[in-house]
Amino acid sequence: MKPILHSICFLILTFFLNQSAIAQALVGVETGFVMTGYNDIRIPGNLGTLFSLKDDLKSKTKIFYRLRASYTLQSRHTVSLLYAPLEIKSAGRVPNKISFNGVLFDANTDIKSIYKFNSYRFTYRYHLISQTKIILDLGFTAKIRDANIRLYSTKQTTERTSNGFVPIINFNFKWNINEVWGLLLNGDALVAPQGRAEDIQLAITYKFSDPVNILVGYRILEGGTDSNSGYGFVLFHYTSFGFSYRFKKRGNKKGLMVNK
Repeated sequence: MKPILHSICFLILTFFLNQSAIAQALVGVETGFVMTGYNDIRIPGNLGTLFSLKDDLKSKTKIFYRLRASYTLQSRHTVSLLYAPLEIKSAGRVPNKISFNGVLFDANTDIKSIYKFNSYRFTYRYHLISQTKIILDLGFTAKIRDANIRLYSTKQTTERTSNGFVPIINFNFKWNINEVWGLLLNGDALVAPQGRAEDIQLAITYKFSDPVNILVGYRILEGGTDSNSGYGFVLFHYTSFGFSYRFKKRGNKKGLMVNK
């Protein structure tokens, strides 16, 4: 599945950049540190042992990165593609037995885990308010989840894979304090009977130059589901730094928009 998703991301990113002649194209990178708030799992949900990949096993702070490409048409319609990988490792010794994914790990055994949650998202937003000071967008995100939890010791190993599609509400609010500084609140969020998912960022933005913007902020990733097949709820805290480059455009004699 991963090679196919990477190929799709590459093709869409190439399309975005080629379309910069007729639209306002933007590419962005975000990085920083991610730490676990909680990560409670039980697999299967009706028979497994409930334990924590943060408290029972000790998780490590990790450097993360995210890549985004987007373009805006007619100053009102924005589409974007996001690649957001996440992998957290934990390790420890639990005093009780753990039943995970049909495998029983003995008590007082050194156990390690790898929690992976890669996200591929395609977003459409409509600019409800587009003013000098205030920008407000609302739309939806089509999210593809590529998740995996691996638990292993010197004697045993097992892993649970979860792939799927989730539609989520997307929002974006920007307050331009002045010509240089701004405050940004954006993200994806949805609550449903099957579970919930929130990926929300609050950041300060700085216009470094005409095409380059810098942001520093905090991001929260939270959510999970509870069913017979599996129980899992997670919370991750991000301290993030990012920058974006907006390709310039201008009108030619025929009225088309081309890059400078």
